Amino acid sequence: MAHTELVRITVRVQPGSSRTGVGGEHAGALVVRVTKRAAGGEATDAALAALAAAFGVARRDVTLVAGARSRSKIVDVAGADPAVFERLLTS
Repeated sequence: MAHTELVRITVRVQPGSSRTGVGGEHAGALVVRVTKRAAGGEATDAALAALAAAFGVARRDVTLVAGARSRSKIVDVAGADPAVFERLLTS
């Protein structure tokens, strides 16, 4: 079984994308594409849900630490495998 822990990551949200996806790197941050627009926190909520799915954890295990109104955000992912993060950065 893989070792899991709390992983703090910086993400770059790209709202209004044609489809939701997690992967790639922008200035050291993990890219999260969401179809929702950046209005009323919808893009942030969609980004956190996409991160949970990408890491294979429950939505409640992904916590926004900073950047609620910014495209760059810091999030904690509880129960995440750091190897998954590394794989997502390079995908």
